[in-house]
Amino acid sequence: MKQVPLNDVHVALGAKMVPFAGFNMPVQYEGVNIEHETVRNNVGVFDVSHMGLFKISGDKALDLVQRVTSNDASVLVPGKAQYSYLPNDKGGIVDDIITYKVSDNEYLMVVNASNIDKDFEWISSQNSMNAAFENLSDQYSLLAIQGPKANEAMQSLTNVDLANLKFYTFEVGTFAGKENVIVSATGYTGSGGIEIYAKNEDVVHIWNEVLKAGEQFGIKPIGLAARDTLRLEMGYCLYGNEINDTTSPIAAGLGWVTKFTKDFVNSENIKADKENGVATKLIGFELIDRGIPRHDYEIVDAEGNVIGHVTSGTQSPSLNKGVGMGYVNKEFAKEGSEIFIRIRKNDVKAQVVKTPFYKK
Repeated sequence: MKQVPLNDVHVALGAKMVPFAGFNMPVQYEGVNIEHETVRNNVGVFDVSHMGLFKISGDKALDLVQRVTSNDASVLVPGKAQYSYLPNDKGGIVDDIITYKVSDNEYLMVVNASNIDKDFEWISSQNSMNAAFENLSDQYSLLAIQGPKANEAMQSLTNVDLANLKFYTFEVGTFAGKENVIVSATGYTGSGGIEIYAKNEDVVHIWNEVLKAGEQFGIKPIGLAARDTLRLEMGYCLYGNEINDTTSPIAAGLGWVTKFTKDFVNSENIKADKENGVATKLIGFELIDRGIPRHDYEIVDAEGNVIGHVTSGTQSPSLNKGVGMGYVNKEFAKEGSEIFIRIRKNDVKAQVVKTPFYKK
């Protein structure tokens, strides 16, 4: 079991620690609902240092990024980031990622913790152009400081103008007295804020300064359980739930980050899926009757026929109702369609809705 550099800090704060993607991680401190509401209304800090970080550099850097990712990285300028995914050669998804353009010859790629080794091997196998490719995951820690008060609370710690840091942009600056820290606005909660990429040896100091600066704004440490409910309220995909090695990116609704203006892994087959349509689609749904949907529950029609399955579900702390995401046969994917979630032996009425579920 790997430990993040802040492991002892979390234990001292009374966090409930659980194994996650090979790491010992804080799943909650005070409780999921309290932590969820803290991020929605004030500011919370997550340790997400288990995430992976790759560096692609040199004259061929863009060529490799373009080959392995679905989005068009040629439109990026330094300081911009984009959401994308790594398609495999069998029609599925290796991982979903964020690409950051540091300079014309340097890109950073943030990948999911559970996929670090798999992603590194996959990208290496596609690196016929011999771009410089490094795994920096063990050298860097990542903090997500999220919530409507996050930027105001953190401004005193940095020379980066947080008020004008637009969504999916970043800057390299000073943070909590440490140099060369990446400060980005690529959050996963839907409530604003920033992420901090810092060297492992600096992160304990930065964590303490973040809590100190955020004290008057009601900051609290937040665990991974609340991170999951927050992302689900926004309808964001989670690798291993909504997407995996066999998921069609088009069925998953990722056509918006699939750019056919370039050649990339399996692009012809994915383009055919987009043109010809797919049999199932990822939808968001809200329960009309009482109940809590969970991962892998069956989705059925009014006659009880199985038409799909739930990929993620919870009782939304913000909306106080059951919400979820799942795949259904395409004829049931239209907004407003009536579906039923099979919870134990009961078929609970639900409705297909447009995500995000939570709207500010």
